Amino acid sequence: MLEVKNLYKEFTNKLAVNNVSFSVNKGEIFGLLGPNGAGKTTTIRIILNIILPDSGVVLFDGKPFNEEAKNFVGYLPEERGLYRKNKLFDTIAYFGSLKNLKMNEIKNQMDYWLNRFDLKGMEGRKVEELSKGNQQKVQFIVSVLHNPDMIILDEPFSGFDPVNQDLLKEILIELKNNGKTIIFSTHQMEQVEKLCDNICLINNGEIILSGKLTDIKKNYGNNSIRIDFSGDGGFIKDFIGIKHCNIYENYAEIIVNNDFSVKNFLDEANKKIDIRKFEITEPSLHSIFVEKVGNASKAKEVI
Repeated sequence: MLEVKNLYKEFTNKLAVNNVSFSVNKGEIFGLLGPNGAGKTTTIRIILNIILPDSGVVLFDGKPFNEEAKNFVGYLPEERGLYRKNKLFDTIAYFGSLKNLKMNEIKNQMDYWLNRFDLKGMEGRKVEELSKGNQQKVQFIVSVLHNPDMIILDEPFSGFDPVNQDLLKEILIELKNNGKTIIFSTHQMEQVEKLCDNICLINNGEIILSGKLTDIKKNYGNNSIRIDFSGDGGFIKDFIGIKHCNIYENYAEIIVNNDFSVKNFLDEANKKIDIRKFEITEPSLHSIFVEKVGNASKAKEVI
């Protein structure tokens, strides 16, 4: 459905996107990931024809992405684009009119989404009177009001509490099951793991990891362990054979080298901490993200 080919974009003294290519199939949820300043938002804006690349092309159903194609796309930007002084009803109606919806269509869609997000009865309130989470709901509503084929979401979970995060995940899965194509960018790796079919990880404007999420995790899984413990686990990162680790209050996710000795590790660790659980496991996307971005940054420093 969407093909991004060899995008390159440079601003004054800043290379934002460097030879980025990926494709997104119809009816899938695709994660565009990366740390702050990686080039994700620039890539999204190029896809939407908001800014032009220095080189490269974006194809939508095999054709260059143009103004007509925008009618089939919904976009939720990271920065809220709502008119704060306007009432909720007027705001949604205005964005619906920009997509050439008739008033009866706008009202029908508005009723559905306001009920879905528990906003019914707030139509007369000004946007600025809504909570941060409710403003994000409105931002999402105006991005899907016209029933687009492809939905691009930049940090869609921003401002949502856990209950509303679960609600949004439920809605995104429903949209996918209805044939919608969804691209979203987020720093919340847990949401990516639960939703995405394929991912593309960008750092410093370049792709450092891409592909099917299950395959990526499988490739890392053979050398990954998790331990649950009590005590001070700070020593773990210095143990011989450990490639990378994330140490939390009472558990650690560890990626190890092929010659890592589990027996030696457990013998030494048991002298310092109380290990409650040990398992060879599939790594979290969070640990993969941190390792790949960290290694890429170290390589750049060496260069």
